Amino acid sequence: MHRVNKIASHLSLQNSNDATLSTSNTSGCPSCPAPFNRACKVLVTGAAGNIAYAILFGIGRGKLLGPSQKIELYLLDIPMMSEKMKGVVMELRDCAFPLITKIVATTDYKTAFTDVDVALLVGAKPRAKGMLRGDLLKANANIFKGQGEAIEKYASRNVKVCVVGNPANTNALITMKNAPSIPRCNFTAMTRLDQNRAVAQIADKLGNVGYDQIQNVIIWGNHSATQYPDVSHAYLTCAKTGQVVTSVRAALNDEYWIDNTFIKTVQQRGSAIIKARGLSSAASAANACLDHVRDWLCGSNGRIVSMAVPSAGNPYGMDDDILYSFPVTCDAGNWRIVKLPVSTQSRQRMKKTEQELVQERQTALGI
Repeated sequence: MHRVNKIASHLSLQNSNDATLSTSNTSGCPSCPAPFNRACKVLVTGAAGNIAYAILFGIGRGKLLGPSQKIELYLLDIPMMSEKMKGVVMELRDCAFPLITKIVATTDYKTAFTDVDVALLVGAKPRAKGMLRGDLLKANANIFKGQGEAIEKYASRNVKVCVVGNPANTNALITMKNAPSIPRCNFTAMTRLDQNRAVAQIADKLGNVGYDQIQNVIIWGNHSATQYPDVSHAYLTCAKTGQVVTSVRAALNDEYWIDNTFIKTVQQRGSAIIKARGLSSAASAANACLDHVRDWLCGSNGRIVSMAVPSAGNPYGMDDDILYSFPVTCDAGNWRIVKLPVSTQSRQRMKKTEQELVQERQTALGI
C-alpha cells in the first residue's frame, strides 16, 4: 500500500507540473478566453494539399484560436482529391485532438461554407514552370469568384477570411468583391510568411538574438517579388525584461545588406525554397497562416504585425481598391492600420508594389 501511495503521489505531482508547463509554454492566446462562446466553424480549402495538411494539425493543437477554443472543422477540395481528403480525416481523427468536435470533408460548396466563422482559403491553382503571373491570375480568378459567391450565399455574416492561395492579395480582392454583403474588413490576405522570413533573416544576421526579440518588421504591399520588407521602425527588445534595447538598423549597422541582400532574400525566398526542395513552401506557410488568424482574432497585444487588408481610406495614399499589406494591430477580430512616418525611398518602394497590385486587379477583374 505504501508503494501504491508513493506512485500515486508521484503521478499527481507530475500532472501538476505538466499543467504548469502547458500553461506557460502554449503560444497564441493562453491567458485569454476562447474567442467564441461555442464551437467555431473553421473551413480549410485545398484540404488535401501540403499547406492545408500542415495547417489542419496546427488547428488541432490550438495554434489557430488558442488552447480553449472548440472547433468544428470543414475540409473542402475538388472531387479528384476526395480520396486524399479521406486519408487526411483519418489522420486527424487518429490524433484525437480534444479541441476538434467535428470533422466534415466535402467537395460541395454549400456543405463547406454554410455558417462558417473562419475561412482559410488555401486551395489555388499552383504556378507551373514557365507560367507568367498574369496566367496564374487568370487561372485562379474563377476559383475565388466562386468561393466569394459561396461566402455571400452561405457563410456567417461575420465570417473572417484569410486568403493564402497565390496570388493571395488579388485572390482576396476577387473573393471580397463577390461577397458584397460581408464587411470588407473581414477579408485579408497573408503576408505574415514574409514578415516571419524577414525576422528570421535579421536574427540570422545578428547571430545572438531570439526571433521574439525582433519587433515591428513590416511588409508593405503585395505577396510577391515586389513586396517591400522594411526595418525602418523595427527594434530589438531585451530577452529578460522586454524593454527596447536598440533599433534593428543600428544593431545591423550594415546599410548595404539591408537595402540589397536582406530585401532581395525576403522577396525571392519562395523561389529559393522551390529551387532547393522542388516544392513550394508548405510548413512555413501553414505556420504563418496560423499566426495571422490567431493575432487577428485573439489580438496582437499591441504588437505591429503585417496583414494584407482592404486599402480603402488608408493613411498612406495607396490605391483605395486593392488589398495591400500594411502594419496593423489587432484586437478581438478587428484590425487597425498603424500610421508611421515613411522616407522618400520607402515610399518609392511602397508605390512600386502598389502598381503591381493595381495591374493585377485590372487583369483579374477584366476576366
